[in-house]
Amino acid sequence: MWGPGLRTCLQGLLAGCAFIATGIATARADTLEWALVQAYQNNPSLNAQRAALRATDESVPQALSGYRPKLSVTAAGGFNYFDQVTKTVNHQVFPNLVIYDSRASESGVAGARETLRLTEQQVLLDAATAYMNLIRDQAILDLNRRNVEVLTEQLKQTRDRFNVGEVTRTDVAQAESRLAAGRSQLLQAQSNYITSQANYRRVIGVDPGRLSPGTPVDRLSPATLARAITQGETESPSVLAAMYGVDVAELAVKINEATLYPNLGLTATYAQNYQTIQQELRTTNVSILGQLTVPLYQGGAEYSAIRQSKETLGQQRLNVDVNRDEARATVVQSWGQLDAAKAQIEATTAQVNASEIALNGVREEARVGQRTTLDVLNAQQELVNARVALVTAQHDRVVSSYTLLAAVGRLSMQRLGLNVMIYDPQVHYQQVRDAWIGVRTPDGR
Repeated sequence: MWGPGLRTCLQGLLAGCAFIATGIATARADTLEWALVQAYQNNPSLNAQRAALRATDESVPQALSGYRPKLSVTAAGGFNYFDQVTKTVNHQVFPNLVIYDSRASESGVAGARETLRLTEQQVLLDAATAYMNLIRDQAILDLNRRNVEVLTEQLKQTRDRFNVGEVTRTDVAQAESRLAAGRSQLLQAQSNYITSQANYRRVIGVDPGRLSPGTPVDRLSPATLARAITQGETESPSVLAAMYGVDVAELAVKINEATLYPNLGLTATYAQNYQTIQQELRTTNVSILGQLTVPLYQGGAEYSAIRQSKETLGQQRLNVDVNRDEARATVVQSWGQLDAAKAQIEATTAQVNASEIALNGVREEARVGQRTTLDVLNAQQELVNARVALVTAQHDRVVSSYTLLAAVGRLSMQRLGLNVMIYDPQVHYQQVRDAWIGVRTPDGR
């Protein structure tokens, strides 16, 4: 006969599983949306990419400096008191080179922004995955902990029944074996949970608290696979970054071709010399000199650079095709994973319900001697496995929805509608684009 202790443990296992299936709910729990905000603000990889973009912004004013004059003042003095003040404007005009260089820098900034958007998407996806991994591993840990409690009570009662001759030594050995296996699974679940805690801290930037259930974001994704593929091929940040790479490569070809064109230099000088002799007290010198340089032959390096840049342009165009193919494949894969997760939830829910009925039936049959200890152990393990499969499917359902949203290029704080100050790269760009002087960054460093 099975005692009241075992029945209490089994009831706890069933109730605990139902509790886990709906998520880890508490009076005050962290939410997935809160975790995404923390990652958006604190993740070092994302902040490092923002700093890299700000550094790329500086390439534009560096290129625009070619339009601006170069001014210098020179003062000289000697033993005979010779004082000279000179103002020189030395401006070299490269009619095509400067224009192309600034356009290339602007295209490079646009490409760097897409790289930042790609990093942002990956960080948000990693944050959602880390959050759901921790919920899943916490649920599986609780399942295995309750399973060990049930197996411990079952072993105790099996030994009591063996002492009174109701079961054999084989039944005791089976219960001992199943308990040892349950403890091994519990240790593995503890290890997975600790790993997920550390990964949560790494990605989101804060230690995990009590987590509330995550929800999928299917409503933000395209309604059909065809639309998802189209958006992935046109809006994926990796595709857009590759397209800006083509623009940069095209301008690089023109920049190298400009080395074959004539260039005009203009130098203006104004100087005044003051003398101590009476014959000549002051000397003024003003000069404006123009210089035209026509390149004839420079060893062939310029022609090689042009050919090289054309090959690079071809490579960048092929990279666009590669990224489009990868975006399409990622969308199709993510769509399939999301569909599979939805179906798995339905299947595992039915499996859990059937396993609960089967376990209760086997227990009742074992009470009247129609089932063995092994039958009860197997039915209990099937229920635990079904619950683990359901928890995993629920995890996959949420993560797959975020993966699909990232695949179509729409995983962003604006799209999610979260309450956080959005990082706008345009602000820093406008602050430095037309800055002529100054060594401090816009934030005061």
